[in-house]
Amino acid sequence: MIIRYALFEGEIHSGREAEFRQFVKDRLVPLWTQFPEAEEIRILDETIRDEGAPAYAMALAIRYPDMAACELALQSPIRSKSREVTGELLKMFTGRVHHHVFDASEYEPTRAPEE
Repeated sequence: MIIRYALFEGEIHSGREAEFRQFVKDRLVPLWTQFPEAEEIRILDETIRDEGAPAYAMALAIRYPDMAACELALQSPIRSKSREVTGELLKMFTGRVHHHVFDASEYEPTRAPEE
């Protein structure tokens, strides 16, 4: 499986945090959840970061079964629409958005036997 991240590196304009998050929920999530072949859509809102680390206001993670499925989604009309709407969101944000694709592996946590 692969996961494509959209990383919103930067800051939400002061006082607009709630508006930013509500806009994502109301206007973008309904579009992102329509991406063809997407298996999971996850929104991550930064709450804490290490001292000196760059600010990431939000990350969007979309899981696909493979790169072909991701490419299909990237070429879809719904993705074009979401990019238009994202332009409105960026009026509440100072920074940049960049994308990364990762091969993902999942592992179940193990627990030490109880003594």
